[in-house]
Amino acid sequence: MTGRPEILFPLFADLETLPGIGAKTAQHLANLHVTRPRDLLFTLPHSGIDRRRRDTVKGAELPQVVTVEVTIGQHRAPRNRSGAYRVVVEDAETSFQLVFFHARGDYLLRQLPVGARRIVSGKVELFDGIAQMVHPDHILPPEEAGDIPDFEPVYPLTGGVTQRQMARAAQAAVARAPDPAEWIDPAQVARAGWPGWHAAVANAHNPATAPDLAPTAPARERLAYDEFLAHQITLALARAQRRRGKGRESHGTGALQGQVLAALPFAPTGAQMRALEEIARDMGTPRRMNRLLQGDVGSGKTLVAMLALLIAIEAGGQGVMMAPTEILARQHMDGLAPLAAAAGVRLELLTGRDKGAERRAKLDALARGEIGILVGTHAVFQRDVEFADLRLAVVDEQHRFGVRQRLELGRKGQGVDVLVMTATPIPRSLALAQYGDMDVSVLDEKPEGRKPIRTALVATARMDEVVDHLRRAILEGRQAYWVCPLVEESEAVDLTAAEARYAHLRAALGEGNVGLVHGQMPPADKDAAMRAFHDGRTAVLVATTVIEVGVNVPNATIMVIERAETFGLAQLHQLRGRVGRGTQQSTCLLMYQPPLSEAGQRRLTTLRDTDDGFRIAEVDLEMRGAGDVIGTAQSGLPRFRVADMERQAALMAVAQSDARKLLSDDPDLNSPRGQAARVLLWLMEQDQAIRLISVG
Repeated sequence: MTGRPEILFPLFADLETLPGIGAKTAQHLANLHVTRPRDLLFTLPHSGIDRRRRDTVKGAELPQVVTVEVTIGQHRAPRNRSGAYRVVVEDAETSFQLVFFHARGDYLLRQLPVGARRIVSGKVELFDGIAQMVHPDHILPPEEAGDIPDFEPVYPLTGGVTQRQMARAAQAAVARAPDPAEWIDPAQVARAGWPGWHAAVANAHNPATAPDLAPTAPARERLAYDEFLAHQITLALARAQRRRGKGRESHGTGALQGQVLAALPFAPTGAQMRALEEIARDMGTPRRMNRLLQGDVGSGKTLVAMLALLIAIEAGGQGVMMAPTEILARQHMDGLAPLAAAAGVRLELLTGRDKGAERRAKLDALARGEIGILVGTHAVFQRDVEFADLRLAVVDEQHRFGVRQRLELGRKGQGVDVLVMTATPIPRSLALAQYGDMDVSVLDEKPEGRKPIRTALVATARMDEVVDHLRRAILEGRQAYWVCPLVEESEAVDLTAAEARYAHLRAALGEGNVGLVHGQMPPADKDAAMRAFHDGRTAVLVATTVIEVGVNVPNATIMVIERAETFGLAQLHQLRGRVGRGTQQSTCLLMYQPPLSEAGQRRLTTLRDTDDGFRIAEVDLEMRGAGDVIGTAQSGLPRFRVADMERQAALMAVAQSDARKLLSDDPDLNSPRGQAARVLLWLMEQDQAIRLISVG
């Protein structure tokens, strides 16, 4: 099937083919991302109004919407144009008024002739003890009462579109919806008690009661699942395509790994060994590995990455480790160097700074296979960088690497295995949406000898006590970070804040004891200040958040975060992870400016009460929503219209296993269910996925 299936044509026609929608309304609807009938199907009502008939407004808890049959009484026209036009009406037990502003009396007399019976529906409120219905939503003769639904759906609107137009257009779109073959696993449909797709669309747009509007209502849940399933089939196709690309089998001998493990002062954690086994198994198959290594701050990802790189070398190949910034690349270099030395493997760094003869020499050694492991920034992607036999690429992710970049990386080496590391614990739902095409290994244990970091909340007023605490710590030979608040308005303000704090601490703790790092410094000065702190020549490092990523100073045991309430949860967790890297007890002081907002309070107490990055990430997600947690611009997250990624994470997981099983049973989607799944992909506009289906 090369083009869109015919049964979907009516849903992809122009909006103006629907009754009541002209060019103007179609333009307005585009603001709701509605450009075709299909989009209306997935724009579901967000609430509903109970319009069931009552005999009387008497006894109703006002204000509320009431639908009642009345006899029309006298009309009272206003004295001036701007006044209210009132019509007295009587229901089975009491009288009340219909009120109109800017009304034309002759029109109302025709609509509401004295003595006639009418059904009116609208919001009734009390004014000066008199019940009034201002501008009724519906006025109909009793024989047309059936036109008012008992429960009227309320749609999201945009300027220039009325509720009535929206409802009419949605109903017209529903009337066009085909009844396609089932694409969900029948066992799943039966277990969940879901209707078929066509029935689900009709039910979702015609709720009978308020519970029908809940995300858990069977019709809505099914439509959410359809979105997840289409997304996961797309990811599964990308995964299958990558796996089809021939990989290389890399079997380690264990010799070099053994040398590194023997040189370690501690035993690896169970989680580290488990992750390594999963990686080794992937590398040993002819399929290309595409694995995510997810571990919280301090869970020991570097060791796992190094042992994986050694498998590539034991198998006669080379490895590369890529970091997003030069500072991080150098840090990886520092972290890997002692391990590489223990294994007797040549390790080199390649960044944008390498020039001329020195760069040439490195590239020659790399092409001859003399360099076992290359560490670098994205500079390793450049044309002239050639490996003798690249087997494994480890990417330090920091969220900069979407599905597209992962596909790019696969093209660099002939069948290179890819291991992506992320230090950001991502809640399961987001991991499935963002990394659903990858296999995931999680490091969920802390290495031995790491003590939990003591975390305390301190009001800014107690600044002097904090400085005294630092003074004592310095005398004991310990080191501390002092993070200055991030002022959103401008980096210049950040700078003054950091410089003022730097001056204050130098005066209090002694000039030679305090260093400063901020974003505006020339890279060489920044490196020098970091180096002085790293080597223990300065005891306190005052910094803006440039230190949150990857800095490793085992002797630093105190982290002071000023105005902690201005930082996000994930950021605070990353900053706190800069201490507690040695064997000594570490402390993190969260200084805040009272009074704290409710959200600020929740962020700081969550951090104080737990050091489980995954739990922290869940709270962060609840508080901020998916797009913000990973930065909407680069999130690469799909936009779902019905599904809610945070609240329906369990459904996403079911969709992932359903999609993977479907493709393993039917890789080309040629079976009856496979053909139905193709219709789903077209319906959900997953065109890129359709291109991935091998032409079978």
